[in-house]
Order: sequence, then structure tokens, then C-alpha cells
Amino acid sequence: MRYNGGGFVSEMILERLRRLIVGMGSSRNAQDYPYPGAAFYGHMVCLLNEYSASDGDYFPYFFREYKLGPLIGKRTWGGVVGIRGFRPLIDGGYVTVPEFAAFSLESKWIIENRGTEPDIEVDNLPKLVMQGKDPQLEKGVEVLLQKIKDEPKKLPPRPPYPEKR
Repeated sequence: MRYNGGGFVSEMILERLRRLIVGMGSSRNAQDYPYPGAAFYGHMVCLLNEYSASDGDYFPYFFREYKLGPLIGKRTWGGVVGIRGFRPLIDGGYVTVPEFAAFSLESKWIIENRGTEPDIEVDNLPKLVMQGKDPQLEKGVEVLLQKIKDEPKKLPPRPPYPEKR
């Protein structure tokens, strides 16, 4: 979600990432496959930074709410109050009016003016970026490799075929 200026796709992406494997399928001449087939079965992290706003603020916030994995990077910008339409002015300019905001299931306003805080704060200092390094990504890979080592995820093996009598 780094450098994400917003949009309207976080719901669709999060819906995909939340899919759970609930069964397996097998085929005589192919590898076993999970159901649903589009479910991801692995550990996840979300990278975020201060250049993300609007839907780029929402995504990591709800990634955390869904308990998909840790957030790594810097606090997001914190601008999620949305506008609709542009009201034209006589001089050719226009006015917009705040119209949409988000609140939690606990009836508290969220994200606006605060952003989404990371679980693990890592700054991508310009000097390091200019050297071709990406400390946030490196930390994300480190966290994932440790999770894979500590909590390996394996799909279940195919059961023995039934005996025909």
C-alpha cells in the first residue's frame, strides 16, 4: 500500500485476501488443489508509508482488523474524508464539500487526521533508497521468512483411496 493515493479497490483486494481454504480437490492426472482456488494460503504482511492516503489509509487499517498480518513501514497520511462532485464557481474555480467519513464498529471515528500506525516501524531513508535499498521491504521479507520457519503452512495430503468391494 505504499505510495497509494487512493481509489476504491481496497474492499475487493481485502475480500480476496480473506478467503479461507475450506476443502481440497483432487484429479487423477493433476496436482491436488485448494477450494476455493483463488484463496491464498500463506503468511502476509502489509507495507505502508506516509505517502498513502484515502483508500491507501483504509487498506492497511482493515488488513489489521481482519488479522491478516503485521503492518510494516511508516504511519499513513490520515486523509480519508471523501468528497463528491465539484460545485462550479463564477470565476471558473470550484468548491468541494467533505461528505464521507469512516468509523469503527465501536462507534469511534477512525484514521482521519491520524493515519494507520504500523506494527513495526521502519523508515525508508532517502540515502538508503538512493543506494537501491528498501528497508521496509527487507523487513517484510525478514518477518515472513521467520513466520514460515516458525509456523509453516501445509495443505493436507490426499487421503487413501477408498477400497472397492
